[in-house]
Amino acid sequence: MPLEHPLRDAELLIRSGHPLLVVESDDRPRTRTLLLHLADRMGLPLFRWTRARGLTRLDQDGSVYETREPERALRHIAASPTPALYLLEGFGSVLPASPLLEAKLVEAMDALEAARGALLLVGESPELPPQVRGRTSTLRLPAPSREELRDLVGRVVRDMARRKHVDVALSRAELDRFLDHLQGLSIMEAEKIVTRAILEDRRLAAEDLRHVADAKRRIIEREGILEYYPLEDAVVQVAGLRNLQDWLRKRAALIREPERAKAFGLDFPRGVLLTGVPGSGKSLSARAIATAWRLPLLRLDPASLYNRYIGETEKNLRRATRLAEDMAPLVLWIDEIEKAFSAGSDSQDGGVSRRVLGSFLNWMQERRGPVFLLATANQVDQLPPELLRKGRFDEVFFVDLPDEETRAEILRIHLENRGRDPSGMDLAGLAREAGDFTGAELEQVVVSALYDAFADGTPFDDALLLEEIRRTRPLAVTAAERIQALRSWARGRTVPAH
Repeated sequence: MPLEHPLRDAELLIRSGHPLLVVESDDRPRTRTLLLHLADRMGLPLFRWTRARGLTRLDQDGSVYETREPERALRHIAASPTPALYLLEGFGSVLPASPLLEAKLVEAMDALEAARGALLLVGESPELPPQVRGRTSTLRLPAPSREELRDLVGRVVRDMARRKHVDVALSRAELDRFLDHLQGLSIMEAEKIVTRAILEDRRLAAEDLRHVADAKRRIIEREGILEYYPLEDAVVQVAGLRNLQDWLRKRAALIREPERAKAFGLDFPRGVLLTGVPGSGKSLSARAIATAWRLPLLRLDPASLYNRYIGETEKNLRRATRLAEDMAPLVLWIDEIEKAFSAGSDSQDGGVSRRVLGSFLNWMQERRGPVFLLATANQVDQLPPELLRKGRFDEVFFVDLPDEETRAEILRIHLENRGRDPSGMDLAGLAREAGDFTGAELEQVVVSALYDAFADGTPFDDALLLEEIRRTRPLAVTAAERIQALRSWARGRTVPAH
């Protein structure tokens, strides 16, 4: 069964004398199923404590008398002669606690350790007293597997078909894409999405994929840490960057055939860091990579990580990385990574940046699941050296200003994207005139020229584009010293992306 591995791990931890087990999961139905199976497997009763009802045994009615206060509940657990499992819901909110509650917690743990029972906490790991922390084990409940999600879709369809006919019009490939969109969600969230998709028109079809993707985006983005980009059908075009594109092309076969690659001795690529001139296509490359590899894209906004409350920033990072692992395989994009892990900021925030960096480096080293990390940086010299050392990323690429041929290609792409035929235009001449323009500046040239043509009622032609080029002062002029400093830093430290 899908929960077999965490079930076996939980039993092993408890039988080997771990009296406090933290189950990291936000999926209440799956966690409840896991704990019920665990109690049945170990032949132990399962109790549940809440502040409202106190201790209740899940297979019996009624509550244990006067156990609503946490100290009284722990006193009862410590005095109970029968080994059992105790799910303490909301117990983390009363910790850190008074010395009396800490003492009662230790007593209960001592009794359960001897009897081979355990206290169970579900959710984020709470702040535990020092004398308890060393005796605590953490079990992470993985996201629902593809088989679980497939079974869920079948069960929802069967349940709704009992009341009224449901038309399932999904091919095998479309069902696979449907499951791709559900990947990384809890059972409850996935069930709500599938149920709503069927309720709208009593059918499950390919057009529901967009609704599912939108619902998943809302769920993932509700905490404001991650932004979700589903699999795109459209081709995202990136001009130039030949070395980067060649590097990615050689790894595309591994993404398509992971099992064969593993047998060949290859691991999933760890990721790349793109640094260089602002506006040169680093951010666009993230979407292009995800589209080319047929993987979903998660964008982590560094500014959303930080929280004024102690410990919340680290929790935000853990939530973000855990969701990335649950949804894998995917591309995790951290835009302007220097905003999150800038060297020298530690003295200004009480050590938060140093702790977050340590957690992030540990995740980069130990992460589970095929997560391709794509980080972009405009001010790479601000990054701490431990983030840049060999092994953190597979490669560090420097994206410089586009050459003349690439500038012509960028103009062609943006003209076609806006419904203009570039075949009759002198793109080579315009590209020569737009020396040292970035890709973003070339896009703005096209947009501004279109505005002029629309407002004045004049033809859109080379002359308008040329006039806009000559009016523009590119970054290479206004920030020449900064760009030269970037190039000097990159020389010998990075691989040219072009």
